[in-house]
Amino acid sequence: MDDNKMNAPDEIAAHVSQTSVQKAERDAIKTFVLAVLAGVFIALAAQASNMAIHTITNYGLSKVVGGAVFSAGLIMVLLAGAELFTGNNLMIIGVLDKRITMGQMLRNWIIVYIGNFVGAVLIALLINHSNLLNSSNGALGGLTVKIAVSKVNLSFEQAFILGILCNWLVCIAVWMSYGAKDAIGKVAVIFFPIWIFVLSGFEHSVANMYYIPAGILAKSDDAFVQASHVSLDMINKLNWGSFIINNLLPVTLGNIVGGSLLVGMIYWFIYSYKRNNGVVKREKARKGMSA
Repeated sequence: MDDNKMNAPDEIAAHVSQTSVQKAERDAIKTFVLAVLAGVFIALAAQASNMAIHTITNYGLSKVVGGAVFSAGLIMVLLAGAELFTGNNLMIIGVLDKRITMGQMLRNWIIVYIGNFVGAVLIALLINHSNLLNSSNGALGGLTVKIAVSKVNLSFEQAFILGILCNWLVCIAVWMSYGAKDAIGKVAVIFFPIWIFVLSGFEHSVANMYYIPAGILAKSDDAFVQASHVSLDMINKLNWGSFIINNLLPVTLGNIVGGSLLVGMIYWFIYSYKRNNGVVKREKARKGMSA
């Protein structure tokens, strides 16, 4: 490996641990503002993704195009600098390294989660009042409603599992971005995991903070409801309660499992967990038995 171009995985683990300390110690107001920015970036990418695919009738092709466009969201978060809840699930490494406390991590998560929500809903409101949803004779508004309806009609188990798979990939993208040492390298390693998660139809809590509120706002326009080709019974199930209970809650829990457990804790165990104590104890026991 060329150390001038890429950090080794153990170096990434050390960097994530140090970054966790910086995130935990940052002023709450600055953390919140950075979180709002992340919500804005992800929401803008989600909106752009919808715009790119709203006239594509081939389902697979629409996923390919939408995923490619959506990747810009995490690229903006990581290169411009912002606080994203799903990426911050990697702070568990700082907790396991005993460099920050569980309370510090949860404080960061709560502030960032709220800030992400504010930023994403802000974009949903602005897009709703921008007249953009009337694009292609209301087809964009119809797609916005249709996507939101599909998300709130997932079962708890489906949303939870799709949330796990999503943040497994998102945190892998974040992890690899810490390995790259230049902007082009960071863009390249971020792009493909995010493309895969959108292409696969996985669920991202912060992205859904745009997708579903945007759909709730759009359904107030009968033209968008008609363009969605969704039954009124399904439309009626699209509301703030179903957004939180049917989607945001299980997806958020799944994102935490995917990011903290399947990326953070696993890589901490591989690269940061100190086995020396265990080796010393076994050696002492062996010598004791020999004596």
